[in-house]
Amino acid sequence: MNHLKKITALATACVLPLLAAAPAHAEVHSICGNYVCVMTAHHERFVQDITVRTKDGLPGTLRAYWGEFRSPRVNAASHRWVVNRDQPNAKLVCAGLERDGRSIEDGVCTTI
Repeated sequence: MNHLKKITALATACVLPLLAAAPAHAEVHSICGNYVCVMTAHHERFVQDITVRTKDGLPGTLRAYWGEFRSPRVNAASHRWVVNRDQPNAKLVCAGLERDGRSIEDGVCTTI
């Protein structure tokens, strides 16, 4: 029984710092256009990550942009960019999708 208490105490000691590190008021916003969806996880104007995915699951060239942030273009059906940046004047995070060199959709934006 004493062994079980030690394991429980160790597990609690490992989990509590993780809970304390999460922002108290973190928000997730998402919006979809006809072909692409953009999702953000942020705390106030501090964007933690941006995820862009195609609605049809087919690959294309995805990108995201907001304020001074411009993500690299990636060829995928879904991609997550870890940003961890504060952009005090930015109000939107936007995404775009290209296929075969053509812009399929651009300016799908969610608020932060």
